[in-house]
Amino acid sequence: MPIDWEPIWLTLRLASVTTLLLLLIGVPLAGWLALSQFRLKPLVESLISLPLVLPPSVVGFYLLLAFSPSSTFGAWLLRTLDLQLVFSFSGLVVASLLYSLPFMVHPIQAGLENLPVSWREASYTLGQSPTRTLWRVMLPNCKPALLTGIILTFAHTIGEFGLVLMIGGNLPGQTRVASIAIYNEVELLHFDTAHAYAALLLGLSLGILLLVYSFNKRVTV
Repeated sequence: MPIDWEPIWLTLRLASVTTLLLLLIGVPLAGWLALSQFRLKPLVESLISLPLVLPPSVVGFYLLLAFSPSSTFGAWLLRTLDLQLVFSFSGLVVASLLYSLPFMVHPIQAGLENLPVSWREASYTLGQSPTRTLWRVMLPNCKPALLTGIILTFAHTIGEFGLVLMIGGNLPGQTRVASIAIYNEVELLHFDTAHAYAALLLGLSLGILLLVYSFNKRVTV
């Protein structure tokens, strides 16, 4: 049975939008965590890292409660912004942003923290602000960490299942991403189609990881 390419394109769209938005959010956040001596920094790092230890269904369940039109926050979104995040592509994006955040922030933070402190001090001595030091001195020197964050975020979003099922459901053309499509085909005992979807995701994920490791090896040699 030929596969429906719509879930594949929807998955790639979700991963691309999530990665772009998290790049804009994650770089300043990682820079702040790497440079800050804020007393509650461990708490912030713990909150960012929660998706690494919580099952996706747990995160999805609480987001479903928060975004539901019957909740205070969900009703406010619908009434004020005319935005319904449950069972919508927008909801998938918001949920993916929260769940993939550590995959963007942690590699970049680690890359920044491993740079010599003397570079930062020299930049400050020359009158550069912390923000300009981050963007003009530190980030250009941790390209492997940036690429790792981007690629891991993209790949992780592609592989989401429990979270997208809880928030998005299974709406064709709107929220049925590739992982949900595989689940559907297995339930229908269409194993050939499920295998085709799975093989595509396997090949894509492997290619992405090879890209990361090859680039990092060339940079560090």
